[in-house]
Amino acid sequence: MKIEKIDHICFAVKDLEETKKVYKEHFGLVPFCEYVAESEKIKVARYYIGEVAVEFMESTSPDGEVAKFIAKRGEGAFLISYKVDDLTKAMKELREKNVKLIDEKPRELFGTRYAFVHHPNKLHGVLTELLEGDFDINK
Repeated sequence: MKIEKIDHICFAVKDLEETKKVYKEHFGLVPFCEYVAESEKIKVARYYIGEVAVEFMESTSPDGEVAKFIAKRGEGAFLISYKVDDLTKAMKELREKNVKLIDEKPRELFGTRYAFVHHPNKLHGVLTELLEGDFDINK
């Protein structure tokens, strides 16, 4: 598996509008785009800092993973996503190393394919995503 770069880092927040306001006032940052991913039960504001995207995510449902995370741990760092050259190959390689994957097959969203690795406790509290493709909100 070849990890090409950090694609994005996500933060779980209770109030996306308030978060956007604070980041604009304090740092002059304006979202590159905003979207709702119904499949993941999230509303997101995506920013780019250089080549790395930073996403702030608010849950759209009390049973969503972001809502559960906030209820358990509070707001904060939720996941890191590494861009890989070949997701199918990366998943196969991890399985051969007896690494348990959360996803047995890749998920798809906005022109990307992605899969979650392990339970975060196995990776020192970090939910880790492997991603292939380029983010395109129009796909």
